[in-house]
Amino acid sequence: MIQQEIKGENKYGITTTGADELMNLEKKGIDISHATLYMPVSYLLLEEIFKQLPILPRTHFIDIGCGKGRALCIAAYNGFSKVTGIDFSKPLCENTKENLKITKEKIPTLQYQVINNDAFYFEIPDDADCIFFFNPFDEIIMSGVVKNIKASLQKAQRPVNIIYVNPLHKKYFLNAGFTETWYSKKLKYIEAVIFKN
Repeated sequence: MIQQEIKGENKYGITTTGADELMNLEKKGIDISHATLYMPVSYLLLEEIFKQLPILPRTHFIDIGCGKGRALCIAAYNGFSKVTGIDFSKPLCENTKENLKITKEKIPTLQYQVINNDAFYFEIPDDADCIFFFNPFDEIIMSGVVKNIKASLQKAQRPVNIIYVNPLHKKYFLNAGFTETWYSKKLKYIEAVIFKN
C-alpha cells in the first residue's frame, strides 16, 4: 500500500498522503462533529473509477470534502478542463491549491478553484457534470448536499455522474432518483459506486 502511494505521488508530482483528524480545527472552535478524518482515496482506485466514467462530457469536476486535492488532480489528468474543490479545513484547502498549481504547470489549460466552506451551504454550479465524495461527512450534511445537487439539476438539466467512495449514505442518492451504474468492493473497506441522474 505504501509503495502504491509513493508511486502515485511520483507519477502525478503531488503531495497528498497522510491522515488528518482535524483536531486543530476543533481547537480553533470550528465544529467538526459532522466531519470524518482526512484520508485520500488510493491512486489505483481513483484510476479505476475514471476508467468507468463516460468519456464525455467531462467538463466540471467537483470534489466535496477535497482534502489535499488528490481526486481533483487525477480528474484533470482524465480530461476534466475545470475542477473545483470544497473543504471546510483552510489548511487542507491550501494544500489543495499547491497540488493544483503543480498540476496546472503540466496541464496549462486547467481551470481550478478551491473553496474553504461548509459543504452544506455550497451551491452546485450549473455546469458541474461530475461530483466526487470520499465519505467526507455524516448523513446530516450528506442529506443537505443531495438536496443542493437536486436543486442544481432542476435549475439546469444535464447528465451528472456522482462518484461516492466508502458510500455509507448512498441511500440519499437512491432516494433522490439516482441510478447506480458501477460498483466495486475490494478487501473489506475499499468500496466505491458511481451514480447517474
